[in-house]
Amino acid sequence: MLQFITHRTERYDEFEQTQLVLDGGCRWIQLRMKDATLDEVKSMAARIKKLCEPYEAALIIDDHVEIAKETGADGVHLGKNDMPPLEARELLGGEPFIGGTANTFDDIKQLFLWGVDYIGLGPFRYTTTKKNLSPVIGLDGYRNIFAQCRDNGIATPIVAIGGITADDIPGIMQAGATGIALSGTILQAENISKETEKIINLIKNY
Repeated sequence: MLQFITHRTERYDEFEQTQLVLDGGCRWIQLRMKDATLDEVKSMAARIKKLCEPYEAALIIDDHVEIAKETGADGVHLGKNDMPPLEARELLGGEPFIGGTANTFDDIKQLFLWGVDYIGLGPFRYTTTKKNLSPVIGLDGYRNIFAQCRDNGIATPIVAIGGITADDIPGIMQAGATGIALSGTILQAENISKETEKIINLIKNY
């Protein structure tokens, strides 16, 4: 499974990016607008939600639980400094997805106990699309963490994130990831739709 994470560039805003990756077959969008106002996030979320509906694609809102609820988004992704998952579940109810960010196995254990629907584990390597980066994990770190998950019976889906390129995907998927979250690798491609399609086919091989 591919999760696309928006990141505004000189070429495309979040809406335009989403259209291109949807055309390439992506069905899991995370709207991330770190430096935008709440009104800007809410407006873009409402527009992208309508855009996703004909494709039956899921829209996840980064950080903003209230906006996810107001716009009818399919879920929310929570960083370590965002609203606690249990509080978000009370606000959103039982249907929407709740994802959480992890950097270590201890993070994963806590998120598992909180009952999140999926975990974003990273960063795989240094990335310029995220500020205040946690320590880089690398492929060996992923293998170690996924092994600990198996040993402890943790089966929550885990999505690898952070500076991942197409060449990294086979190793990461073989290590045990459920999916891959990408931003820069897709947005830097000459043809975003074709790059999205290529990456989805690559992930499907595992």
